[in-house]
Amino acid sequence: MSVTVDAGERMLRIGEVARGAGVSVRAVRYYEQQGLLTAERSPAGQRLYREDAIDRVRFFQQMFAAGLTSRRIAELLPCWNAGHTDAEQRAMLREERRRLQAKIDELQAARDRLDEVIAVTETHP
Repeated sequence: MSVTVDAGERMLRIGEVARGAGVSVRAVRYYEQQGLLTAERSPAGQRLYREDAIDRVRFFQQMFAAGLTSRRIAELLPCWNAGHTDAEQRAMLREERRRLQAKIDELQAARDRLDEVIAVTETHP
């Protein structure tokens, strides 16, 4: 059940964020501990998150899956928040993209080799 705060903004409880993003409540707490996500507290002490927390958590998941550390993700957040970057941030983003592309190329090469093995084994049962 979501909660509405003073300004009329709909706030989500931790379980709603976790379900919406497809992660565990523990993961949401971890992102908060790492400074990646912030929560307000209800009068009863429950964590409350803005609605955009679900998209943010999905972004974190994608970046972790791509091999970024929580520190690197924290460096990306100002870019996400502001919608623009300075030259240093753009250089960092381009470097991460190059690293990811190299990883993708390696995975595609491995997949191609597996396809070769599959093809050979299908002709020689």
